[in-house]
Amino acid sequence: MTEQTLPARTLGELEVSALGFGAMVLSPGIYGDIDDERGERALRAALDAGTTFIDTADGYGADGHNERLVGRVLKGRRREQAVVATKFGFRIPEGAEPHPFPVGYAFGELAVNADPKHVRGYAEASLRGLGTEYIDLYYPHFPDPQVPLTDTVGAVADLVEAGLVRHLGLSNVTSDQLRAAHAVHPVAAVQVEWSMWRPIAPELLAVARELGVGIVPWSPLGQGFLGGTVEAVGDGDFRQHMGRFDAANLKANNDRFAPVRGVAEELGITAAQLALAWLLHQYDHTVPIPGSRTPAHIEENLAAARIELSAAVLARLDEILARTRVEGGTLL
Repeated sequence: MTEQTLPARTLGELEVSALGFGAMVLSPGIYGDIDDERGERALRAALDAGTTFIDTADGYGADGHNERLVGRVLKGRRREQAVVATKFGFRIPEGAEPHPFPVGYAFGELAVNADPKHVRGYAEASLRGLGTEYIDLYYPHFPDPQVPLTDTVGAVADLVEAGLVRHLGLSNVTSDQLRAAHAVHPVAAVQVEWSMWRPIAPELLAVARELGVGIVPWSPLGQGFLGGTVEAVGDGDFRQHMGRFDAANLKANNDRFAPVRGVAEELGITAAQLALAWLLHQYDHTVPIPGSRTPAHIEENLAAARIELSAAVLARLDEILARTRVEGGTLL
């Protein structure tokens, strides 16, 4: 495949392609099993299709698996062509205390440790896994319920000063947390769940606009739901923990999103492309990170960066979404 280019956007002072690639799906245990050969092929397809922005985390896959896979694909000239974002806090060092917090999925809670004393160690482990000398965008994966977020941010700011990290991001935060963190060190981007079936908090978007902070929507396709092809989830699929994919809820949600799929059909684009294009039209500094394991789907999704939606279509979609109730809870 001939390498393509996508329109560019900025996250703070960081320039990236308008659509990134969420690499989480390339590790086993997310959407079922996957081998490394298939995962590497998918990531190469994303780069060939024009994305320059790769999102990973130290907690994706066992023992840093996802970062190592990304590092292998980017080794050599492709590293300089790519912007690599990774996250920390879940891969808790031996002997460190997990700090649990409640979530809306079936397993009930997650645990992180974002104590400043561990942050450099997290970064050094990610640098080794990625096979690189610097991280372009570094996020605490979740605010630590037992550590002030501003303390964690201060530790990342030290990494920026040391040249190990180029830009600071935040993930899964509130508007107040964003404002407080930005006062300690400029925040380039906030990663947050945002899609047609999961609205962003209006106050978070307002503060991001005010401060010039980019938004990186995770699960911009609703964990694959908005592609319009999910009828059930199988064994080994992380979505078994999500109430929205319970058999009864999934059927109800598919029925309720039929009008959205109808708009996509009228426009001659896929449902996934419509969902991504809609997000891109919400804020000029929004960079969604869809993930897929199938090269054809990856190329199709990234083509959404070139789709223009009219004001009339956007207003129609807003009207449909305003009356569409989603069954089942969310992570936060």
